[in-house]
Amino acid sequence: MSEGTQTGARIESQLRRDWSPPVVWRQLRKPVFVPAILLIVALTTFAIVYSQTGGDAFTVLNQAITGGVGWWYILAASAFVIFALYVGLSRIGSIRLGRDDEEPEFSTVSWFTMLFSAGMGIGLVFYSVAEPLSHMTTPPERAGVEPATADAGRLAMDLTLYHWGLHAWAIYVVVGLGLAYMTFRRGRPLSIRWLLEPMLGRERVEGWMGHTIDVVAIVGTVFGVATSLGLGVQQIMAGFEFLGWLEATPGLSIALIAGVSGLAALSVVSGLDRGLKWLSNINMSLAALLAIFVLALGPTLVILQSMVANTGSYIASLPGIGLETWPLATDGWAGAWTIFYWGWWMSWAPFVGMFIARISRGRTIRQFVFGVLLAPTIIGILWFSIFGDSAILRQLTEGDMLVDGEVDTNTSLFHLLETYPLAAITSVLAIVIIVFFFVTSADSGALVVDILATGGATTTPRLTRLLWVAVAAGAAGVLLVVGGSEALTALQTASIATAVPFSIIMVLACVSLLRAFHYEVANTPRYMRARIASGGGLQLGGDAPAAPEPAPRRSWRREISTTFAGLSRREEEPAPAAPSGEFLVALHEVPSAAVDLDADGVATLDEERVVQDPIAGEVFDTPEFAASQAAVDLEQAEAEARADGAGDDADPDASQRPGGDRR
Repeated sequence: MSEGTQTGARIESQLRRDWSPPVVWRQLRKPVFVPAILLIVALTTFAIVYSQTGGDAFTVLNQAITGGVGWWYILAASAFVIFALYVGLSRIGSIRLGRDDEEPEFSTVSWFTMLFSAGMGIGLVFYSVAEPLSHMTTPPERAGVEPATADAGRLAMDLTLYHWGLHAWAIYVVVGLGLAYMTFRRGRPLSIRWLLEPMLGRERVEGWMGHTIDVVAIVGTVFGVATSLGLGVQQIMAGFEFLGWLEATPGLSIALIAGVSGLAALSVVSGLDRGLKWLSNINMSLAALLAIFVLALGPTLVILQSMVANTGSYIASLPGIGLETWPLATDGWAGAWTIFYWGWWMSWAPFVGMFIARISRGRTIRQFVFGVLLAPTIIGILWFSIFGDSAILRQLTEGDMLVDGEVDTNTSLFHLLETYPLAAITSVLAIVIIVFFFVTSADSGALVVDILATGGATTTPRLTRLLWVAVAAGAAGVLLVVGGSEALTALQTASIATAVPFSIIMVLACVSLLRAFHYEVANTPRYMRARIASGGGLQLGGDAPAAPEPAPRRSWRREISTTFAGLSRREEEPAPAAPSGEFLVALHEVPSAAVDLDADGVATLDEERVVQDPIAGEVFDTPEFAASQAAVDLEQAEAEARADGAGDDADPDASQRPGGDRR
């Protein structure tokens, strides 16, 4: 067969796999796909029925979640920050999310723009002006500050950065880090369920428990994306009205969702390396251009001072505000802001976390944590300082940023841009940025849900990607239209409701991952360079290395000595002399609980009490496993076993030598 014929056959096979409904149906994991679709349809129908009957189900559900589990959301979010900092700063941070010799798949710039566009896109533009103004004019009643004052403005920035800073991205770190580790280092399929394998074991993860976890993740992702799309459509329509182009109507909202989802469909079909990567880079460039424009033409010196002051104030207030639940408040502020945000981030965590994991292959845990945790937080401080402080200063000096005495969330950004030159051009630029964030959110969300629905396959059919774009767009359109004047409340409630079960899964995932991480750390040697005047060893820079003495065989109980007095010495085999030089020593730490000392100072190591791999011995017939560090370790272990077997066959008395049954 000619090369051209082979290429044509491969293309035909790929097209059949991507576009043939029977082939696509066989690739879907039915116990996950079918319940997820039914649950999404049921929740959407629930919204329609209660809207037509005049029910207030969304408000009731929102109050129940806020009053019942709000404290849990706040506690869990702060715990995720501690978890992220711990794994990033400890020895765990040196573990690579892939093979030990693997390099990052994407450049740092492209990696950052993609994760930032997927993680905060529309919301960052939507709330850039509205949230700081809202907190300043209506601060929490228990905060003890006078509304619409400079002190209220300072508190407003602290609260805004609290909602968009370390806590938000720590939620993404938990899921993204766990998925990247379990898939690219340990060879598991790219699916939420495998985060709990070190705790539950493979059998439970592949059973109904795992199916339930993935269904919750899919539903949470769809409604989380729907929330973002609903916010984006509201602001796009507000921009059109502000410019005098079109009037906001339900028909226009449906048309906007359909149009932008069409662009997302084109992007998702083009693949991760082209459509989404290009859109993310372009969009971040446009957003940076808008921020520089406001910084340059606004109160530049005040904004620069605010950036420094906001950073210090945010860090100083974080320990107290991070655990503040406002227990005696009656204004509903916490439910409308903090609890909504944590529910929103958690509902987005499967989507953003899996997407960040997909693009983070080859990075170390430390690079991952501080890239995902700190870089977006710094950008958020700059962004909100530019837009938020500009709006606060304008309101304090001119008092013209409110509409009928209140903050109009949909139009506040356009009101700020109106106070600058070229308002029409910058308003159009803001709408374009929102549309692009709209596209990247729908695109990456469809990709992530498709991965979950196919059982963790990193390469999925184009047909199912398009299906999930349509599902997310349909959910956003229905909820937005059904909600009417309460559209935002409906979208918020749908988002935080799906986060209730997933928050529990995330906490369990932290415990589960720490078990796997601690095993890796316990079995990763520390290398030290030593200098000797004479003797044997591995030479670095010497003339020639001496032939190393065969390593002693390992037994279940290994003898070591704290003074070397208890180690046997074979006088008949003196160590060969070698030139002076340097050599490397690999030190493996062992827990003190696994070591027994006798009266002579001889220490005995009990292998059974050493940290054990909670997911050892599992093999997967997947490309991810074949390319993972787990496969490399398995191959090395099998090679050592074959070598040991050959040695034992050649020397039947080997098991009687001091040191055990392995050389």
